[in-house]
Amino acid sequence: MAMSSMPSSSSSASMSGMDHGSMPGMDHGSTGMTMVFFTATDTPLYSTAFTPHTTGQYAGICVFLIALAFIFRGLIALRCNALTLWAMWRRRQDTRILLREPVNERLAKLADRPWRINEAAAIAVLDVILVGVGYLLMLAVMTMNVGYFMSVLGGTFLGSFIVGRWTGAAVVH
Repeated sequence: MAMSSMPSSSSSASMSGMDHGSMPGMDHGSTGMTMVFFTATDTPLYSTAFTPHTTGQYAGICVFLIALAFIFRGLIALRCNALTLWAMWRRRQDTRILLREPVNERLAKLADRPWRINEAAAIAVLDVILVGVGYLLMLAVMTMNVGYFMSVLGGTFLGSFIVGRWTGAAVVH
């Protein structure tokens, strides 16, 4: 079906409640929709209910985004070390007093073992949480608000600075 044969009323009806001309950062010139960063302090984040009305509320949302980006970096570090942490937890459950193998060799054997459903489910849940938090951060950046963008960058820096050594080479490169 060609684009010209589509009824124009269906596309205008689906966007009838949206006034794109009043959205900050968007210019509907002759070259199409151009998006630029802007510095408004009343930009909604995720929903209209999450719209700051004062400078303090805007600062609170920026602190929230810093914390969310920090949590994202912490979750990446947790995910990179999930199997080793699982092996360490299993070792702590071992009630034997004398172990014949050194701790490092035992942890290596525990981390390199066959697939188990409970471990796979825990890692899958962690991956879903990572994707969800990543998308929330992406949506914050896509508002094109400079404060939100800088907050996400600042939280990413802070998280990498504090827990970056546990993320592993795969995430860094």
